[in-house]
Amino acid sequence: MMVAAPGAMAGPDGLLRCPWAMGSPDYLPYHDEEWGRPVRTDAGIFERLSLEAFQSGLSWLTILRKRENFRAAFGGFEPATVAGFGPADEARLLADPGIVRNRAKITAVIRNARAALAVPGGLAALVWRYADPQAPVPATLADVPAWTPASKACARELRGLGFSFVGPVTVYAALQACGVVDDHLAGCFRQGAYSRN
Repeated sequence: MMVAAPGAMAGPDGLLRCPWAMGSPDYLPYHDEEWGRPVRTDAGIFERLSLEAFQSGLSWLTILRKRENFRAAFGGFEPATVAGFGPADEARLLADPGIVRNRAKITAVIRNARAALAVPGGLAALVWRYADPQAPVPATLADVPAWTPASKACARELRGLGFSFVGPVTVYAALQACGVVDDHLAGCFRQGAYSRN
């Protein structure tokens, strides 16, 4: 027997939301106040790309719960700050129990900060070139792709500029988080709520 993928569901206040928002009390404010809200700064885009890279292979809830620790450990994800990290900083990060201590991911974030500083026109401008205002509105979770041709192209461009841990799935998750893509489901009170101009 096939089970239909869920569409928007009523939350504790009666508002319709994407069903994943009801998976944990931590998800509700993230869904309502941040996920899909346009981020237009280089630091904001860099943070989302970095956190999505750390999430690879883990639960997003794990990353969300450690987010403030990540921000403190990585200098607020200011690319210029992180780009200046050296061996002592890497050792500090590998010893920090408040973050995900994965050497390859930590090294990638530092390398990506250096690459971000060299992006012509800035990282935010590059990522926002992949926005598609004509993208269809997903009706159910089954309609939300893991990656798109745009996220694949963006990942390729980022890798060409020296970024790592930026595959099409990781990039697509960052595009969703930054509001470049509006994947709030049809019926969700946040669908179309943010201006992308």
